[in-house]
Amino acid sequence: MTVKRVGMVVHGGHPEAVAAAGTVREWSMEHGIACKDIDVWNDGDRRSAHEEVAAAGDPDLVVTLGGDGTFLRGARLAAAADALVLGVDLGRVGFLTEVPMTDVRAALDAVYEGRLDVEERMLLTMRASRRLEIPADIEALIRYGRGPLLPPTSVRPDCESGGEWGVPLDVTALNDVVLEKLARDRQISVGVYISGRLLASYSADALLVATPTGSTAYSFAAGGSVVSPRAEVLVFTPVAPHMTFNRSVVAAPDEPVGLRILERSGRAAVSVDGQVRGVIGPGDWIGVYASPRKLRAVRLGPMDFYGRLRERMNLTDAPAAVADGTPAPLWPVSSPPPGDLAHLAMPEGPVARP
Repeated sequence: MTVKRVGMVVHGGHPEAVAAAGTVREWSMEHGIACKDIDVWNDGDRRSAHEEVAAAGDPDLVVTLGGDGTFLRGARLAAAADALVLGVDLGRVGFLTEVPMTDVRAALDAVYEGRLDVEERMLLTMRASRRLEIPADIEALIRYGRGPLLPPTSVRPDCESGGEWGVPLDVTALNDVVLEKLARDRQISVGVYISGRLLASYSADALLVATPTGSTAYSFAAGGSVVSPRAEVLVFTPVAPHMTFNRSVVAAPDEPVGLRILERSGRAAVSVDGQVRGVIGPGDWIGVYASPRKLRAVRLGPMDFYGRLRERMNLTDAPAAVADGTPAPLWPVSSPPPGDLAHLAMPEGPVARP
């Protein structure tokens, strides 16, 4: 592909990420490509994604240097600019980043020479009964992360708004949209609607709607299903619900999930990919939908999602399963599939060693 402008999102708290950023700058200079840091908080308040990418010269490639949290920030910016995003790995349990720090230059060469695959990931967007706002008097209570809060969400100008369909918010989520309680001693009461029909009224610490990508994040920690990132679904998961039914519900991509705060509930914070974006109260609601846009992530080879799941989650085999024999092979087949199975997505077999 033609790379003209590179934007970097760097985890400044890690010396390895800062050093890798120097490598990206050197590579960009050698190839005559503009390179600029984005998502920088040194100048005070955070800016919106559109403001940040505009300040960075609208990059066509966003490189993130850090873990999955850094990648999420980069993904928000890349989606706003319709740019590719390349994740360089510094995390410990992440699923999103693509290449190790030591391979930064080789990865950039591969992108520059077109030796890459572009993987599309599902994104979420949302509407609400009103514009989301963060009350100034509770900022200290709901502050997340090391930097200042993101600005309130803006209204999407390309959508009709008003009436019972609510206000279309300019929100992009790669992982999840979460409705969570503010008071430690009081759960929130929420009516949950899927595809316009009431599923149930929940009393819970939080309720979240995740993408397949986000199914291994907060949703997983709350007991939700693990979903292949190649799938197109919405995963609704309650967090510590005070009711018998505590299972995740997997909805089709055209089945929106609505969350309505009930009359006697306390206020709730609305978080998008871990960043608080507003507070709503009784009578308010949000609707979470599959976005018409997709994140375009750079892949330099096939992603072994299930192998990474086994490794990152330290999955071990049941003693009873291997007590009477040898463990199951990691690669059960090594030959190409027959013709009638050629349409299946199967990983490449292990490389034969001399």
